[in-house]
Amino acid sequence: MEKLWNTVKEAIKNIDPVLFSCATLLSIISIVTVFGAVDNFGMSKLRMQVFIFIVGLFVTVLFAYIDYRVIVDKLWIWMLVGSAVLLILTLVFGSSGESRETANKSWLAIPGTGLMIQPSEFVKFAFICTFSKHLFTVQDHINKPLTVLLLAAHAGLIVGLILMSGDLGVALIYLAIVAIMLFCAGLHPLYFLGLALVIVLLFPYLWEHLSSYQQQRIIIGFNPESDPLGYGMQPLMSRDAIAAGGFIGVGLFTGGYYEILPASHTDFIYATVCEKFGFLGGALVIILFMVMVVRIFMIARAADRSDYGGLICVGIGGMLVVQILLNIGMCFAMLPVIGITLPLLSCGGSSMLATFMMFGLLHNVYSHSDGVRRSLELKQLRSQFQPDF
Repeated sequence: MEKLWNTVKEAIKNIDPVLFSCATLLSIISIVTVFGAVDNFGMSKLRMQVFIFIVGLFVTVLFAYIDYRVIVDKLWIWMLVGSAVLLILTLVFGSSGESRETANKSWLAIPGTGLMIQPSEFVKFAFICTFSKHLFTVQDHINKPLTVLLLAAHAGLIVGLILMSGDLGVALIYLAIVAIMLFCAGLHPLYFLGLALVIVLLFPYLWEHLSSYQQQRIIIGFNPESDPLGYGMQPLMSRDAIAAGGFIGVGLFTGGYYEILPASHTDFIYATVCEKFGFLGGALVIILFMVMVVRIFMIARAADRSDYGGLICVGIGGMLVVQILLNIGMCFAMLPVIGITLPLLSCGGSSMLATFMMFGLLHNVYSHSDGVRRSLELKQLRSQFQPDF
């Protein structure tokens, strides 16, 4: 028991207090919001959110304790292959989950449990690890054409499988992760310019191969008032819910727009938070996200340059920035509704648990950064010279 307790204390030392506090507060806001809307969302949503939060804290401490370099160095190829296999299984046996209208094959049932997971959320964790390792391995010759082709093949395998499932929103998140990590790894800007030119030239072809549902979502997403009774209804209702909250909100248990807003517990949870807690609640969420993201990039900057820990932080930080902006943009009816959850706030076991796993990685990189390591060494040195009385 003493050995276990010492292990737990050692793991807690690896936790960055700022990052942990932000993640915990956001999760608590989510749970309180779901609790206040339990008559509408259902008790099962509340139980799941509380359960995943508790499990997530344990997973965070676990991943903060196990050296990420030991895991990634030995398993990165298997993680890449396993991610591809999992996404292929989702293509073959998956379903659209609760959102049958989209016909996306994004969810996979766990046999014999009655539970469903969204594999693409967990693949984010694996992809950031494997792509970071790949980038670090080739960093000295990253701008050579063959190197870029291999990196494109690595990313294209995962993004292509997600696109085949029909989940355009998640695919965009992956593409953003790839672009941000490549930029921070030192890829020459001409490659980005060339890619942008290719996308412009291929856009008419790509547009034709989108489903009519996806096309309408994108077109009306930038002008929801053009179809207020159809595809524009959801973002307009979300914006009304935010406006209805006013400065201090309508109250935790008070009903309103969120009760008739589709996906008000998942993709549009921010609108529910704003309606219940007003401008103050919505601003608090944004401030916590801002502090969290800034802290992640601070950890990335302080990370040990002899490995890929900084790239892991950049990948996770970039993912959070893009996902948060897209989700809140949807809620304000400023961007197309593309099925993006709000990290740590949206109901959903897969999204929340995968996010806690990634935060465990961030804590791990933090604990191996030069500043933290020097601080721990100084504390150990002081303890050795403390006199015994």
